[in-house]
Amino acid sequence: MITRSSLALLTDLYQLTMANGYWRLGRSEQEAAFHLFFREPPFGGGYAVVAGLAPAVEFLEAFSFDRSDIEYLSTLTGNDKQPLFERDFLDYLGNLTLSCDIDAIPEGTVAFGHEPLVRVRGPILQCQILETALLNVINFQTLIATKAARICAATRGEPVLEFGLRRTQGIDGGLAASRAAYIGGCAATSNVLAGKHFGIPVRGTHAHSWVMSFETEAEAFAGYAEVMPNNCVFLVDTYDTLQGVHRAVEVGKQLRDRGYKLGGIRLDSGDLAYLSVEARKILDAAGLTDAVIVASNDLDERIIESLKAQDAKISVWGVGTRLATAFEQPALGGVYKLGALRDAGGDWQPKVKLSEQAVKTSIPGILQVRRFETSDGLVGDMIYDETMGVDGRSTIVDMKDSTRRKVVPAGTSSSDLLQPVIRGGKLFAQPEELSVARARAQSELEKVHPSIRRFLHPHEYPVGIDVGLHELRDRMIHDARERSWTAREAT
Repeated sequence: MITRSSLALLTDLYQLTMANGYWRLGRSEQEAAFHLFFREPPFGGGYAVVAGLAPAVEFLEAFSFDRSDIEYLSTLTGNDKQPLFERDFLDYLGNLTLSCDIDAIPEGTVAFGHEPLVRVRGPILQCQILETALLNVINFQTLIATKAARICAATRGEPVLEFGLRRTQGIDGGLAASRAAYIGGCAATSNVLAGKHFGIPVRGTHAHSWVMSFETEAEAFAGYAEVMPNNCVFLVDTYDTLQGVHRAVEVGKQLRDRGYKLGGIRLDSGDLAYLSVEARKILDAAGLTDAVIVASNDLDERIIESLKAQDAKISVWGVGTRLATAFEQPALGGVYKLGALRDAGGDWQPKVKLSEQAVKTSIPGILQVRRFETSDGLVGDMIYDETMGVDGRSTIVDMKDSTRRKVVPAGTSSSDLLQPVIRGGKLFAQPEELSVARARAQSELEKVHPSIRRFLHPHEYPVGIDVGLHELRDRMIHDARERSWTAREAT
């Protein structure tokens, strides 16, 4: 976090009004279980790459309402112009210490629709207050990490540099985007503050303004080579691109004579496929075969895929706006839903939310995700209720079509994805290094079948709910609708 002030008010007002309601009704300590998940993978794709857990944990560790928070809340009024919150409730918040248990899917893990990325269990008042901040952090970073993974897939292993800071939504958005993009596979960032905070490699060249500040392009390149001989990647399209390449070659030869190497050139406009091919010829003819060609200019995975199909001679890809802002899909759409409440007798009672849209009907229970895989890759994911366990039939039922079912053969290797992060409000496991999450993403994506990773009309990965939980959910939906109809007829 770059701010030193309290972030407890990073929440929607209705979280606090509900918290007030739980407190006034004597329910603030009733134990609840909530789940954070998305319904559909972003960008029309077949998967998402989980990110944002470490900053979310940092937020949770520092969570508390300070004096200024309480003073501000005391100024809020209701429709009658009277204080919205009574003093005793504000004093309660001022003394609040988190005691929740948090389980989460590790960063860099590939995830699919309806799978809980984070499970929060504890006093219902606390669980409720945490909703907005957790969604804020996990939604955005998962979105950007997924976009980065798609872009890196399009380059077929060639490095992607994240150049999006100047277009991101504010300081925090810029830092979060750089962090998530690195998890998703980017090799470096232009964001120096992100480099300092997160240990991400930083890269950069020069702008058109450098060239324009000299009388000639040749003088600009020579001047840059004089002061930065170990970082020379020349931007060649300020005036005439191919002439710019020739001038870069001349300075590259001078660098070579001084014991340095021309790092490369950057193309930022025009027909990148054609220009890169011609530039490669010029560089190679001069013996500068090691000089790379960097391309930028509003790139994304589909443009890169097209350039690769045209045999463009680009070897490093600078991607900014369309990566760091998730240009075509500005939000992941993650949600946070109640799954279960503990009753007065100490038993967990599953809860289900109905909807006119079937996809929005929630999954009841205290949920976990079991992933099955073989030596050939991922087989399928089963969402199950930890209080029920996995049904002996070992059958995954599709959420959208219950007739689609997958039986998992006995002995198939499996692991549960949600791992303990916080217990009783205290850190349970130290956050991983960012490089670990990045390596996990690359390893996980290799296990996902190419048909699921493709950009256009990806195949749907087998993910659903345990058959026993499916049957319980069906009964709960039926009973809830029966109660609704009975109540309607009674009125």
